Amino acid sequence: MENISVKNIVEATGGRLLCGNGDTVLRHLSIDSRQTGADTLFIPLIGERTDAHAFITQALEGGAAASLTSEHESAPDGFTGALIRVDDTKKALQDIGRYLRDRISIPIVGITGSVGKTTTREMVAAALSAGFKTFRTPANHNGQLGVPLTLSAIEAEDEIGVLEMGMSEPGEMEIIASIARPSVAVMTNIGVTHIENLGSRENILREKLHIQDGMRPGGALIINGDDDLLSGVKALEGCRTISYGLGADCDYRAEEITVEGGLPSFILICKDERIPVRLSVPGEHNIRNALAALAVADFYGVSLTAAAGALEEYRGFKNRQQIVQADGITIIDDTYNASPDSMRAGLQVLSSMEASRHIAVLADMKELGKDTLLFHRETGKFAAGLNLSLLVTFGELARAIAEGAVSAGLPEASVICFGEEKREDMITYLKKELRKGDAVLFKGSNSMHLGEAAARFIPAGKQG
Repeated sequence: MENISVKNIVEATGGRLLCGNGDTVLRHLSIDSRQTGADTLFIPLIGERTDAHAFITQALEGGAAASLTSEHESAPDGFTGALIRVDDTKKALQDIGRYLRDRISIPIVGITGSVGKTTTREMVAAALSAGFKTFRTPANHNGQLGVPLTLSAIEAEDEIGVLEMGMSEPGEMEIIASIARPSVAVMTNIGVTHIENLGSRENILREKLHIQDGMRPGGALIINGDDDLLSGVKALEGCRTISYGLGADCDYRAEEITVEGGLPSFILICKDERIPVRLSVPGEHNIRNALAALAVADFYGVSLTAAAGALEEYRGFKNRQQIVQADGITIIDDTYNASPDSMRAGLQVLSSMEASRHIAVLADMKELGKDTLLFHRETGKFAAGLNLSLLVTFGELARAIAEGAVSAGLPEASVICFGEEKREDMITYLKKELRKGDAVLFKGSNSMHLGEAAARFIPAGKQG
C-alpha cells in the first residue's frame, strides 16, 4: 500500500478512531500477529477456535502501527499505536480491499476454476511478464480474506496484476469479485471440487460466473472451450468472450502436439498466426493452461512469440507437479491438493514418464460430497488403465481408489494400502521399494500432508 493513512482506513471501514494519530502512514496489512513489522495494520479476525483480539498487544509489540478492533469501545490504558473500532473485522478487511481497489489503476486479471488456478495464474503472469511488470497473488491468498491482502501488496511500479480467485461456498465469489473487480476473467474448468458445499457442477458454474461482477465494458471472459459447461458460456454485455483449448472452434488452440521427456510442445493457432510453443512443465492440462496465458497476453498486446518464450522458462510451482531426479528416481510432487480431475491429470503425467516402473502414491481427496467414494473408485479404475507397476494408497478414503483399481484389473499384488496413522510405515516401505529407474507420483488433498512424505525422498537442495 502507498499513501494510505490511519484516517483512510477509518474512512474505508466506517470505523471510529479510539486513539492514535490519524496521519500515521500504513504500508502493510496483516491478519497474523506474528507477522507485523513497522507501518502495519493488524486485523484481528474471529475464527471458530481463536479470537485474534487476544493478540492485539502482541502485534503492537511486534511493530504494528495500528489495529482494528470490534471488541473495544475505548482505548485500553497504556495502549500504543492507533486503535480503530469497527463492527466486524472480517467485513472491515473486505471494505479495505474495496477501498484499495478503487485506488488501483492497473488492469487486473482474475483466475478461477475448479482445478489449475494457481498454475494458470503463474503461467498468465509469466506470459504477461514479456511485456509488463507483472504482480501476481502471493502464496495462496485467493479468498474473501486473501484477496484484500493481495491488493494491499500491489506496488506503484506494477503495470498489471494477476489475482487467483477461489471459492468454496455459495455467495463467496460475489464477495471476492466485488473486491477484486477484474478487467479480464479466466475460467479454467468446472469440476467437482467443493461440490460438497455447492451440490452440483451447475451450481459451481453459477457461483464462479460471478467473477464477472463489476467487470466494465471492454473486458473479456476467457474460457476453456473444451469444458462441457464452459463451452456455452458468454461474457456480460459489452465484454468479449474468448475461448481456448484443443477444439477446432477455440479462438486459441493447440495443434501438432508432441511430447518429449514428458514435456509437451505444440503450435499455437490464433487468427492467422502459427506460433511454436515449448513447455518446461508436463501434462496435457498444462497445454490448456498455456493457451489461457497466451490468450491473456494477446488481449493486452504482448507479442505472442515473446509470451511463448516466457512460458518456456516457467518451471512450475512448489508441490504442483514438481519433477525432481533423486538417486536415479523421478519424483513427481503434486501434493498441494487433489480432485478427481487433477488426480487423472497427475496420473497421466506419471504414465508419460520414461521409467522402468510407474508408481502412484495417492491419498484421500476431500470435500467431494455424497459421491466421495464413487469418485475415489473411479480414480482407481482410471489408474488401472495406465501402465502402473504399483499403487500405494494413504488414508481411509483412498482405500476406495485401491478397490476401483483392483476391480478394473490391476493385480492385487500391485496394490498396498496404508491408513493415515501409518505414514511412517508407508515411508519405510517406499524407501525399501523404490529403486533407480522408477518414476513415482505423490498426490492427495493438502490436508493429508502427503507433501511431508514426498519431501523425505527429495534432497533439500532440490525442494521448491
